Amino acid sequence: MSASGTASPAGSRPKRGRVRMTGPERRSQLLDVGRELFALKGFEATSVEEIAAHAAVSKPVVYEHFGGKEGLHAVVVDREMHRLLDRFGAAVSAPGHPRELLERAALVLLDYIEADTDGFRVLTRDTPVTSGGGSFGSLIGDLARQVEHVLAREFAIRGYRAELAPLYSQALVGMVALAGQWWLETRSPGRHEVAAQLVNLAYNGLSHLDPHP
Repeated sequence: MSASGTASPAGSRPKRGRVRMTGPERRSQLLDVGRELFALKGFEATSVEEIAAHAAVSKPVVYEHFGGKEGLHAVVVDREMHRLLDRFGAAVSAPGHPRELLERAALVLLDYIEADTDGFRVLTRDTPVTSGGGSFGSLIGDLARQVEHVLAREFAIRGYRAELAPLYSQALVGMVALAGQWWLETRSPGRHEVAAQLVNLAYNGLSHLDPHP
């Protein structure tokens, strides 16, 4: 019997209203779903059908927002790169002793790996050949450019060739990034000890550089 006193049709049930999202909310949801699936399975093994199913939408919705799987992947990668670069930039731009700055930089990456594991997996996994977006190699380059000014300043003080700062920054960031990939799977020792050990190797080596090797 309905509230008005009339009988409801036999076997019928009240319909639950479907939750509707705004365009930005749906886009954000698809990005989160894409990040999770790309981290778990990689780009090639993830399909638009899976993305749509996990988001409880139809395939055309994915195409409407991103033009396809490649577009979604590119935006996911771009978002993760900006998240990490912003944190990294804040760490190395703050005042402090060069050794402290290097340790901060290492901790930023390790903190990101621990707190945003899916994001780091996306950055280090397969990237479509046709993608115009970022890659792990380009991320390392962007991070290294933020370390250059620290090294250039120290090189100038110590009488080393300032034009070599980009080379050394690439080497340092590459070392931390590759160690981070290893630590992603082991998670031992703790991130603070990993950062301290990396900077111990890097800084003690830098402090005894031969100006003319």
